[in-house]
Amino acid sequence: MRKFILKNSKELDEMIAKRPLGVVLIGYFYILGAIVLILTLFANTTEQYGIAFRFGVPNVPENIMRVLVSLISLIMAYGYLKLKKWGYWIMIIYTIYFLITNITLSQQYSEKLFYGNVIWSIIVLVYTLKKKVYFNDKFAELL
Repeated sequence: MRKFILKNSKELDEMIAKRPLGVVLIGYFYILGAIVLILTLFANTTEQYGIAFRFGVPNVPENIMRVLVSLISLIMAYGYLKLKKWGYWIMIIYTIYFLITNITLSQQYSEKLFYGNVIWSIIVLVYTLKKKVYFNDKFAELL
């Protein structure tokens, strides 16, 4: 495991002053997605592939899955935006699971929806892995 070493306090100040823009965009995207999922509980929406299906658990009732995914997304986005280690790891695990599930579904159904989810998962995963240095408890405490 690589230790993060700062040469001086100016580097620390610069990193603390700037939360990576991509982290902010990804975090708020997941918050927006959670809000939309919660709102769909009150709308009479019908989709060819519901959220439970997209997460690889088609036997789970759709409304229960929407609530679970919304809660997980909100908790994950909070930790991610606060640059917490646990937020980083939940994002990595969630993204890998979503990536594998959608690769499997895209091979079975050849739907563009699943390809889009695969591309999004790859973008989030690569970006998050590149920004690992920001998810350090020392930085999170100072935000």
